[in-house]
Amino acid sequence: MASRDGNGWVRCSQGHRHWGLFGAAGLLAYAGDPGDPADPAGPAVLLQHRNWWSHHGGTWGLPGGAADSHETPVQTALREAEEECLVPPDAVTVRGIFTDDHGGWAYRTVFASAPAPFKVFPDSDETDEARWVPEAEVSRLKLHPGLGEHWESLRSGLAPVTIIVDAANVVGSRPDGWWRDRPGAARRLTTSVAALAQQGLDAPPPSLTLPQPAQWFPDYAVVLEGQAKAAADDAPQDPRLRVVTAPGSGDDTIAGLAAETPGQRLVVTADRELRQRCQSAGAAVTGPGWLTGLLPQ
Repeated sequence: MASRDGNGWVRCSQGHRHWGLFGAAGLLAYAGDPGDPADPAGPAVLLQHRNWWSHHGGTWGLPGGAADSHETPVQTALREAEEECLVPPDAVTVRGIFTDDHGGWAYRTVFASAPAPFKVFPDSDETDEARWVPEAEVSRLKLHPGLGEHWESLRSGLAPVTIIVDAANVVGSRPDGWWRDRPGAARRLTTSVAALAQQGLDAPPPSLTLPQPAQWFPDYAVVLEGQAKAAADDAPQDPRLRVVTAPGSGDDTIAGLAAETPGQRLVVTADRELRQRCQSAGAAVTGPGWLTGLLPQ
């Protein structure tokens, strides 16, 4: 393993010349809620203005660069963003990784959210300026060709994604003896969902309008009701997992979350009436089989 062993030019199978012997990655950092009516300009996106002498100089793009042989795309994107724009690695939460595969070479865009814009500074010879730009204004800039080609698709990923799980319905879809120990069955489900949150999703349902091909890391809200609520006391601790105990009807709690949670929502349930309520609230729905097929065993 060697630092900067990825620096160099290569040609992909399409005949294009690219920087990065092992591919490259960039950070698409954003702050704000695309669905906030008080902010019609949308979230702010972190962009880097490239110096005139650099490759595609004078354009606006994402902080990023060549991957070293031992790095993951996330490690590359965070390192480059820190080197070029002084982005603290702990200031953002990774939400997805979009892959632009050219055949033998790939650029990976790492989506990362922040609660609010933070201070950034140009800190490399290649960077002339670093700035948070409202989403609505990005397309008006002279963009780096790679970003410009995919921007309209990428912007659909600038929203939080939450998967709301009807635990009773999902647990009840598998005849594994759950009725003998409802809290135990709920614990097994929340533990598996926590593992899935770390693993990420390679193929979210098409009802979620997300750029593809990509890996996504949604938030999860698992709703427990009745005897199963006892499982909330020792639920796994994970920043992407929230265990919600229903004060009354589990369906009412789930429908409320579907209506009030910002961004894209996917409700996992087979209950016909609940599905209709959630769809009326603007959420997408899918059956338990989709989730159980993904859960680690």
